[in-house]
Order: sequence, then structure tokens, then C-alpha cells
Amino acid sequence: MSKTLLIAGCGDVGSRLGQQLNTAGWTIYGLRRTVTLLPEGIRPVAGDLYNDACPAAWPHEPLDYLVYCAAATERDEAGYRAAYVDGLRRVIDWLAQHGQQPKRLLFVSSSGVYGQLQGEWVDECSPAQADSYSGRILREAEQLALHSGLAASVVRLTGLYGPGRAWLLNQVRQGYRVASEPALYGNRIHVDDAAGLLAYLLQADARGVALDDCYIGVDDQPAPLHEVVAWLREQLGVSHWSDTATLRRAGSKRCSNARARALGWVPQYLSYREGYREILRGV
Repeated sequence: MSKTLLIAGCGDVGSRLGQQLNTAGWTIYGLRRTVTLLPEGIRPVAGDLYNDACPAAWPHEPLDYLVYCAAATERDEAGYRAAYVDGLRRVIDWLAQHGQQPKRLLFVSSSGVYGQLQGEWVDECSPAQADSYSGRILREAEQLALHSGLAASVVRLTGLYGPGRAWLLNQVRQGYRVASEPALYGNRIHVDDAAGLLAYLLQADARGVALDDCYIGVDDQPAPLHEVVAWLREQLGVSHWSDTATLRRAGSKRCSNARARALGWVPQYLSYREGYREILRGV
């Protein structure tokens, strides 16, 4: 079933999404500043989400779907607002300028909107009340998407990992220490599964499946960070510990993928073990 999709902010996840759906016969446009980084099969739209001017290469054909998956280039309040709220508003305006009415908008958000700290299980119905500027601005952008005049779904991705995302592996190699009491739960999803979930939702919508307005993108097994670190130490053969004090990150929650699974989506990497094994095979 051939459809036309525009991915605004077509970086790592967006490019993987575009490749998956291009293989399925979809026409894919990718909007980003540096279009030379787009993979084969994605039609380039050179554009700047921080600029009011509509990109000259904006497609003129009808668009069936829009995915907004920008990433903030500046990690501060102004940077977040520019990327997620102002950028999304511009793309919605550009659609209107061209008389385009996609069947659905997917807005890629983050589980950072949840402020739970005690290891609670979290799903799409849980209060999303993180008081960080990033959480507040992402909730504002989610509301903009949901009240854009387009049918919309928010996809709250958890911690992305995969090829080129080696922060935790590098920390473990350096003897990363993390508190074990109380357990600090973390949530993650492999970048290919994140792209796969977005593709699955779009294809389900194209088949006429009714979508909810929110999904969490996470693997099957949220895990205490100290367990993940211990397993990676074993895989990497690391025996030393860093001289620095035990590190304690803020936040601890366990995100559920039950809603996405009920729709029929299954992650390729069920837990961090399967995902990191694949990465380590390529190291």
C-alpha cells in the first residue's frame, strides 16, 4: 500500500524509519539541514525548522503522513522550545500554505515528560508531570500536535541506544559506578525498534486501524541501571571501578509497552541484552 510520508527532522531515527517504509514501497521525503546525510531512498528536502521560510524543496504532492522527530541542537529551555514547539508550528503552517492535510501526524516525544521517581510502572494514562523545562516544553509541543487540526498521535520514546550511541558502553569501560540501593530503573529502546514502532503505527493507520493519541516506545524489560552495568562489565571484561564516587542519576520509573504490544507491535530487541549483544558483535 503505497503512501507518501514527510519526516521533519530526519535524523537517525527518522532515516531508519524512512528506509523501512521506502522498502515497503512508500514515497519518503526527509527534511533536514544537511540532506547529504540522508540515506538512499529518501527524497531530500533541505530546510531549517528554525527558519520561518518554507523550504524551497517542500513537496507539492499530497502528503499522506507527517512524522515530526526533531532533536534540540541546544540543550536549554530556549533550544527545546525552538526545536519542539516553534519548529512544529512552522511545519504545520507550511502544510497549510500548500493545502496539504495529512491523514495523521506522529509527534516523537520522550518519556522525560513523566516525573515519577520511585520505580513506579508508567503507561500512557499515568500523570505526565515532570517539572523539568524539557518535560514542560515537550508536553506543550504534544498538545500543539494533538490540537493541530490533524489526527495526531504522540510517541514517547525512552532511552535510545544502538549503533553510534555508545555513551553507556564508554562509561562502563571507564569503570562506571552506579547506586544499587535503591534500584534506579531505566528504560530503553533500540533505535531500529524506535523506527520500527513509528513504521508500525503508520502502516496500521494506513490499513484503517484506529490509533490512540499516545504510545510509549520501550522494550519489554525496564531494568535497574546497576544490573545493566554489571551485565555490560561482564560482556566487556571490565574489572576495575572508577575512583569517582558512586553516580546517582535522577529519576526512576518503569515504562510499559503494553499499548503498543496490544496493537501487534513486537520489539526486535526484547531487552538491553539482545540489543547490546548485537552492538558488541559489531565493535
